[in-house]
Amino acid sequence: MSFDLQKIVKSTRAVRRQLAARPGAEKLRMLDALRERELAIRGRPVLSDSAILREEPAPWRTSRQTNK
Repeated sequence: MSFDLQKIVKSTRAVRRQLAARPGAEKLRMLDALRERELAIRGRPVLSDSAILREEPAPWRTSRQTNK
């Protein structure tokens, strides 16, 4: 494996140009596939197409603590 930084940067730019040239609908399909993989890695069930992804909001403190 080579660690030629210029080669890595050139390759990264080429991949980014290829991704930018793809249609928006294809990018959204790729994003959905990445989400499904991420959920599978986490061990949560993969949501169906008709389901909506919902996340719980962060809990807020209900009382203020004062420092004296």
